[in-house]
Amino acid sequence: MNASLMRHLFNLWPPFLAAGIHVTSLAPDFRHARVELRQRPWNRNYVGTHFGGSLFAMTDPFWMFLVLRGLGKDYIVWDKAGEIEFVKPGRGTVHAEFRIDDALLDAIRAETADGDKHLRWLPVDVLDAAGDAVARIRKQIYVRRKPGKAGT
Repeated sequence: MNASLMRHLFNLWPPFLAAGIHVTSLAPDFRHARVELRQRPWNRNYVGTHFGGSLFAMTDPFWMFLVLRGLGKDYIVWDKAGEIEFVKPGRGTVHAEFRIDDALLDAIRAETADGDKHLRWLPVDVLDAAGDAVARIRKQIYVRRKPGKAGT
């Protein structure tokens, strides 16, 4: 599936659609994604700022998805854990950007070459329109080569 179609599917995915989460960019090589959360009456909390669950949800699948696409079909990639630190109240449209590169993928391949699992923390900040961090999020991914693929 190409990146353009995948971006549209993400945007039609009910959890994203209902929360006001919008994937604005997904690179053709699946090495970069940009996601926005637009503030709406249904995704505000009691004090009128972004609901923390929506801030976390906007980042949820992307590290796992991009790493899986980058490594290819010989790997199993899962989300293992996640953390969020709320830095300041989020208002208006906020965004997060995810980038993977060859160095990251090569390091993961090296860690999993013998067939063992590898756990890696990957950070992303949710930023407001001024570029200030609203939330700092870390996701831990689990990676392992598929059985029978180790050392190939």
